[in-house]
Amino acid sequence: MPDSFKTFRDPLLSIYQSAVSEVAKKIDNQKKSASRSRLGVQRSMASALPNVAADIAEREYDLLTGGETSAPGAALTARELSKAGIAKVCAEWALRYLKAQARRDEQALEQLKSEFTAGTCDPAWLSTFEAYGRYFEDGKRKATPYVRAATVGPKTIEIKANARIALMGDWGTGAPPAIEVLRCIADEHADVIVHLGDIYYSGTPEECQINFLDPINAILRKDKALPVFSLSGNHDMYCGGVGFYDLITKLNPAPMTQPASFFCLRSADERWQLLAMDTGLHDDNPATVAGALTYVEEDELAWHCDRISEFNGRTILLSHHQLFSAFSPIGAADNEGKQSAINRLLLKAFQQMMAIKPVAAWFWGHEHTLSIYEPFAGLERGRCLGHGAVPVSVIDEIYRPLSGLPATPILIEQSRLATQGGVYNHGYALLSLESDLCRAKYYQTTAKGRELMYQESFR
Repeated sequence: MPDSFKTFRDPLLSIYQSAVSEVAKKIDNQKKSASRSRLGVQRSMASALPNVAADIAEREYDLLTGGETSAPGAALTARELSKAGIAKVCAEWALRYLKAQARRDEQALEQLKSEFTAGTCDPAWLSTFEAYGRYFEDGKRKATPYVRAATVGPKTIEIKANARIALMGDWGTGAPPAIEVLRCIADEHADVIVHLGDIYYSGTPEECQINFLDPINAILRKDKALPVFSLSGNHDMYCGGVGFYDLITKLNPAPMTQPASFFCLRSADERWQLLAMDTGLHDDNPATVAGALTYVEEDELAWHCDRISEFNGRTILLSHHQLFSAFSPIGAADNEGKQSAINRLLLKAFQQMMAIKPVAAWFWGHEHTLSIYEPFAGLERGRCLGHGAVPVSVIDEIYRPLSGLPATPILIEQSRLATQGGVYNHGYALLSLESDLCRAKYYQTTAKGRELMYQESFR
C-alpha cells in the first residue's frame, strides 16, 4: 500500500498510475522470496512505486495546469543508478512510452523499446505498458460502451419498502480508509449499497475487481447477498469504461442486475425512487480543457423524465458530479472573467425534471468532501458525499469558499469534516425510507469509530 493516495483529473495520468500499480504487483509477485539485506526486508514495490508515479503525475499535472513544478532529474540510465533510483528512471520511461502510445507514435515507441532493452528495468514494465495500449484508439481514449436508454427500456429495480440505503462516494481506492468506511457501513446492516462513482486510478478491470468487488464481497457479503450499485464517475471512464461496464454486469444477479450506467431503484410500496444519472460519460477530458462541462445524454434525460412522470411517489437524484459547489468553480469564465458555482447543463436537466414533479434531494460525489448545503439553485437539498476514501490534506483547506462568484451555496456548518493525522476524515450517509418520510444520517469515521455529524428528515 502506498504511503499516500493522490489522484489527478487527467485520463492519461490516471491510466499511467493504474499501469505503474500493476507493474508493482507483478514485480512483488515475482520476488515473494526476496532476500533480506542487512537493513531487513526490502520495501515492496506496491509500497514504493505508486508514490513514485504519483510524484511524476503531480509534476506533469502542474505543468499542464500552470502550477508550480520541479523539473525531472537528469536523464541517467538505470545502469548508472543504485537500486534506489532505478524505480524513478523506469517510471519516467514508462510515462514517455504511454504518451507515445496515446498519440500512436510508432517511431517513438520503437526508440523507447530500444532504450528499454539497453537498460535494466524489470520486463514487467514493458509488458504491462504494452498491454495498456489497448485503452487507446486512433490516438484517443478508447470509446466507452455506453448503454442507450432504448436498450434499457422502462426497467426499474425494486427494493424493499422501508429500505435502509448506504451511500458512499469516491470510495474505490482499495486503501485502508476505504476498508474502514466499508466496515462501518457493514455495521449499519443496510439493505442496499450505492457507490456514487470513481474507482481509482482509471477504472481498469483489475482495479474494479481489487479495489471494489473484492472488498465488497469480503466485508459486506460474507454472510448474505446484498444489492450493490455503482454510478459512473470520471475516473471510471478514463480507461474507456471497460472495467466499469464489466463490473455492473456481475455486481448483482437478476432481477437486481444494474442495466446500465444509469438506473432507477424503486421501493416496493411505490413511495420512493432513486434515479441514478450518468454524469461520468462526458467528463473524460483532463482539467486542462477549459470550460468543459459534463452533462447527461438527451435520451437518458428523457428516460429519467419518464420515470418521474410515471411515478406517484417521491424522487431522489443520484450522480457522481455536482450540480453546484461552494468550493470549486464549474465551467469556463464568462466574458467578464467571472466563473460560476453551477453546472448550467446539469441545471437545465434538473429544471426539466422539476417541471414534471418536485425532487426531494440530490446526492453526489466528485469533490472529496462532505458538503451539506442550504437550498440553492432551485434544489431544496444538495448533498456532496465525496469523502468516501481519498485522503485530502488539511493544507488543501477544502472548506475555503470561492471568491469572485456572483452567488454560491451556503454550507450547513455541522457538515464540516474533522481532521486527524493531517487529513480530513472519511465517511458515508445512510438513508432510511419510512413510508412518506426519508431520514438521512451523515457519518464520519474517526479513531474511535463512526461519528454522526448531521441528520435530517424530508418528505
